[in-house]
Amino acid sequence: MKLFSTRKPRSFRRVSIYTDESHDRLQKLVDEVKREQGEEPVREEHYDADKFRGTFLNYTPRAQRHKENGSKFGWPVAIVIIFALLILWRFLLTGIR
Repeated sequence: MKLFSTRKPRSFRRVSIYTDESHDRLQKLVDEVKREQGEEPVREEHYDADKFRGTFLNYTPRAQRHKENGSKFGWPVAIVIIFALLILWRFLLTGIR
């Protein structure tokens, strides 16, 4: 009876939208065949962190503006605000007379 049976949940299927695995596999196969035929020199693949340094900044306009303009909230303003909060705290603790 279908009324009292529980449904089987949908299985999770991950779809990667940023990489094309079939293209990567095909490219590795082509590179391997070229290496076997001696057309392409063998190259070591390694991760180079300097290659990706700063790329996030290039693609986000908000981060670019922040880097160009710098911080508008400087140290002198922060010190004045802290000083004003300390004075306010003192008056709250002792009571205004």
